[in-house]
Amino acid sequence: MKELSLNILDVAENSVKAGATLTQILLTEENTLLTLEIIDDGCGMSEDVVRSVTDPFYTTRETRKVGMGIPLLKLAAEQTEGELTITSVTEEANPEEHGTHVTATFNMDHLDFTPIGDVSSTILTLIQGHPDTDFLFQHTKDGNVVRLDTRELREVLEDVPLNSYDVLEWVGAYLREQYDEFA
Repeated sequence: MKELSLNILDVAENSVKAGATLTQILLTEENTLLTLEIIDDGCGMSEDVVRSVTDPFYTTRETRKVGMGIPLLKLAAEQTEGELTITSVTEEANPEEHGTHVTATFNMDHLDFTPIGDVSSTILTLIQGHPDTDFLFQHTKDGNVVRLDTRELREVLEDVPLNSYDVLEWVGAYLREQYDEFA
């Protein structure tokens, strides 16, 4: 993938398909290290599935026989001398505390570092496509934070759907405004 934002979209879509009610997308830049974490409260994966998801020829989809999202994220991290780790707890193993935690680290100074890309559009796409799912997005760099939590939006908006045009316009402007101050 040409941008990490596309990897984020793919992994977050997997979280939604796993029944997550909350997906956290956390980007942290410290010096030359970028850490991406995607944490969900979905149904989780067994240890066998966790071991298999980095194989491009493993997928749970029935429409095609390959699953490239996690393998491409792993490749992007490893190409920069970073790494990918996945931990997961199934709902059967722990009905109260289940879900998946994907962590990828990247050396941003490495020649093969994939640009972060348009994360704001990724977040908007997730909200538009899954208005009943909550997302917490946070990007931290040099003490600056860009943050959006759809749970907070729901409290203010009450019965207004998150994927309504006006809400999406506001979210896009809110994220752009935060990123303008981020630099």
